[in-house]
Amino acid sequence: MDLDAAGVGATNGLIGAAVERPAGKAGDHHGTCADCGAETSGKFCSNCGQPTHVHRSLLHLGEEILHGVMHFDSRIWRTLPLLFLNPGRLTREWVEGKRSRYVSPLGMYLFTVFVVFMLLSFAPAARQEGQPAANNKPEVSGTTLFRAANEVTQAEVAKENLPASATAQQRQAADARIATARKALDEANEAMSSDPTPPDVAVISADWSKEIQSLAAKGELKANTGNKALDKKLNKKLQNPELALYKIQQTFYKFSFLLIPISIPFVALLFLWKRRFTLYDHGVFVLYSLTFIAILFLLGSVAMWAGAQLNLVSLAVMLAIPAHMFAQLKGAYGLSVFSTSWRLFMLLNFCAVTLCLFLTAIIMLGLTG
Repeated sequence: MDLDAAGVGATNGLIGAAVERPAGKAGDHHGTCADCGAETSGKFCSNCGQPTHVHRSLLHLGEEILHGVMHFDSRIWRTLPLLFLNPGRLTREWVEGKRSRYVSPLGMYLFTVFVVFMLLSFAPAARQEGQPAANNKPEVSGTTLFRAANEVTQAEVAKENLPASATAQQRQAADARIATARKALDEANEAMSSDPTPPDVAVISADWSKEIQSLAAKGELKANTGNKALDKKLNKKLQNPELALYKIQQTFYKFSFLLIPISIPFVALLFLWKRRFTLYDHGVFVLYSLTFIAILFLLGSVAMWAGAQLNLVSLAVMLAIPAHMFAQLKGAYGLSVFSTSWRLFMLLNFCAVTLCLFLTAIIMLGLTG
């Protein structure tokens, strides 16, 4: 288990708990608030909101942990069904102020991130190195693909670097090398795509890191961004690719919240001329939508661990996300089918841009940090 990732996830869970008001049974009335000293007449203080009964049992401590870290109360069971079946209503009611019955969008998102990263930390590898594929075909690893792609690049560079005085025979040899390399790459891609359960990129084998490290040491693999200082850092990371990948993963965990400020402006563009919708409304939409996607990703991962085929899981995810966005847009903003449809088309394109910006930021933060 990745303890650092678990620690970050737990922190997110506690932050999510901090934005929630206490809920649940408060116990017997004590008459005076133990916190502010105000007179009370119910289960909660009307001045500061603290429960009037102060529990001091070990059993209640466990209850507080469950509620504080996991929001383990009735609101989660009201929120989850609506999030999946009627996300538009959930978003609209929260924006309109009907909030006591639901988990807040920020708390829900942070809690989901916590659960996802905790379970992924415990996740077993989909298939160990050397284990035969389900279809009994020889497994094509990521290292094979990497070598084939690298050979294509090297062959093309070699042809471009041929001197003007190169003979026709030398140019034919360069073309033949490129053709052979491209054929090998096509065969590797075809073999990989025919495997119904290809290995996860992050756990294919230990050879990929050795391959990158070897190419970087020989000078065949270099960063060339145009910024000398940045290139120096990136080339240093290539000397230890496993550490670089680990840092990228940790950065992803720690900066997953960046998806929120990146996404909100794009949603706001869809309603630029509708002044009644505020950035807060769009923020609630984004948070509940990201929460659904995170849960969907988690369910897909569990299905693959249970033996489901990658192509079926991917198809289900690709269909579920647009369908959920359509229902949420239509219900949350009260749109017609036509208005929802063109906004959905634009939103899906914005999602691709947002994902590219987020991944770029994560990679740069992870590799230059």
